[in-house]
Amino acid sequence: MKEKSLAVFEDYKIRRVYDEESETWYFSVVDIIQVLIQQPDYKTARKYWNKLKERLKAEGSESVTNCHQLKMEAAVGMDENKVAGKKGGGIAKKARRELEAKTGRKVVTGESFLPPSSKKELPKK
Repeated sequence: MKEKSLAVFEDYKIRRVYDEESETWYFSVVDIIQVLIQQPDYKTARKYWNKLKERLKAEGSESVTNCHQLKMEAAVGMDENKVAGKKGGGIAKKARRELEAKTGRKVVTGESFLPPSSKKELPKK
C-alpha cells in the first residue's frame, strides 16, 4: 500500500509517496527543485528540471536515466485551475453560439482556424 502526503519545507509543499513494500519514500523532484531555487511558480521549476535533465544526459550522467516518474497528485492549485478552465470554456462556448445565432455565420471556419501544427499566418483583414 502506498501512502501519499505532503512534506512542508520553508512554506513549500513537497509531494511524496511512501511505498510500504520497499519501505521507501519517493519525493517530487520538481517540488524539491522549486525549494532549492526558491521559485514560487511550479511551471518555472518544472522547466528548470527539464533543462537540467537535458544537460545531465548530454554530459553522460546516468543518474537521470534511473529517475522514473511516478504518478502523483497534481500540484496545489491544479484542481482549482481545472474548474476555472471548464467554466471559462463553457462561457466561451455560449458566447460563440450566441454570436453565430445573431450573425448567421460560423465563428470558427477553415480560414479562421489553424491546427496547432500549422505555421500558416491568419488572413489579414
